[in-house]
Amino acid sequence: MMDTPFNAVVPMLCVVFAALAVMMAEAFRGRDEQMALGGLGIVGLVGAAVSSMLLWNRNASSFGVIVADNFGLFVTMTLVIVGVLTIMFSSVVVRRDGLPAGEYYALVLFAVVGMIMMATANDLLVIFIALEILSLAVYVLTGIRRDDPRATEAAFKYFLLGAFSSAFFLYGIAFTYGVSGSTRLDRIGAFLAAQSMSDSPLILVAIGMLLVGFAFKISAVPFHMWTPDAYEGAPAVVTGFMSTGVKAAAFAAFTRVFLSAFEPFSVDWAPMIWILAVATMILGTVVGVAQTNVKRMLAYSSIAHGGYLLVGLIAANDVGKAAILFYLLAYAVTNVAAFGVIALLGTRDAANDELRDFSGLWHGRPALAALMTVCLLSLGGLPPTAGFIGKWYIFSAAVSAGYYGLAIIGVLTSVVSVFFYLRVVVMMYMEERDPGLAAPAHVGGVGMVALVASIVVIFYLGVLPTRVLDLAAESISTIF
Repeated sequence: MMDTPFNAVVPMLCVVFAALAVMMAEAFRGRDEQMALGGLGIVGLVGAAVSSMLLWNRNASSFGVIVADNFGLFVTMTLVIVGVLTIMFSSVVVRRDGLPAGEYYALVLFAVVGMIMMATANDLLVIFIALEILSLAVYVLTGIRRDDPRATEAAFKYFLLGAFSSAFFLYGIAFTYGVSGSTRLDRIGAFLAAQSMSDSPLILVAIGMLLVGFAFKISAVPFHMWTPDAYEGAPAVVTGFMSTGVKAAAFAAFTRVFLSAFEPFSVDWAPMIWILAVATMILGTVVGVAQTNVKRMLAYSSIAHGGYLLVGLIAANDVGKAAILFYLLAYAVTNVAAFGVIALLGTRDAANDELRDFSGLWHGRPALAALMTVCLLSLGGLPPTAGFIGKWYIFSAAVSAGYYGLAIIGVLTSVVSVFFYLRVVVMMYMEERDPGLAAPAHVGGVGMVALVASIVVIFYLGVLPTRVLDLAAESISTIF
């Protein structure tokens, strides 16, 4: 690949062109004509993956505001995997639920564009633009079932609270610019390190406001209020997409901003994030135990996993930084697959996402029950799955950095969380199905291929994680 100022944006452009191709194909196809619009999206995502591999170790930059370093490229590859799995699961759901295919796939792809931009941005304003691109697309995806009151309510709540968080984030950018005279992360970091402004109240206000914006996107307590309602109201496949892709992009930007630009003030922001991490892990676990809706349960599970990722951010050592990337990949594949099972079990008239809907699943759909079991065990952090390795390295990083209390709280909440994951497993294998419930949907084709591929990745990361961990460590070293 030739060195040009536009190399860093090639992965994004591949997805943009795919989204435009989907929109054009939708505009010109007949009303009753069937067209594999999702296939166009997968082609664009594969193009993004290939271009990311070609950019590896090149540290390409587009005018200093988009940086395709190994850190951003690792997250980009994670987002590509999330996007491909989402489109594969969606092929069944879009046709079954009568969703507008062109709009749906275009929104998914534009959301991925925003996520990739957010992961590779080296400027606070670009991060904000990326945040708005992905947020607007996800808001619409959340309420895409316009005839469902729950979906409309979820989208409205998500939009309103998201607008407030964006305002906080923008004010944080303004204060940062007022202090440092720049929105470029490298220039902000150099200025703050040179000035040693440890007593500056303005920069502390800026850090606090940026923290609010990021905390909302990663569902950290107390900025998590939107999560259960949005996850429950959105189509299950959209829930899986936003619970993984949005979190991965937000954590990538969060890590880059706080461990690069604001690293000189780590003494000030680390205690705040410590409190957020503890509150997030505890609330996500404790409230999750009380849920009877599986989507809401996984919503609180997602909140708790955000707390575990914050532990790696606080540790801020080499192990912790690499563990963040590995954990994002492991969690993304696992959670997309878990929500994929819920999406495939649903019907047009019933979501089938209550705990009782999983009773006796092993007897009716043994393959789905087995695949869902693997996902739940990985989310619980049990070996030999990707979730176990991810949590092991996150907590090891906390211990290495001297945060013993944080590691102990993380382990205890992780143990408690196993209860509500195993509760679903017990329902699937040991409970008789209520005769009044509809039979589980038959699943095959592309959706089952996506599930099997996810399980293979989960076991690969759990049994042979060394290569991916090395890539994560190599990636993180390019910016810190």
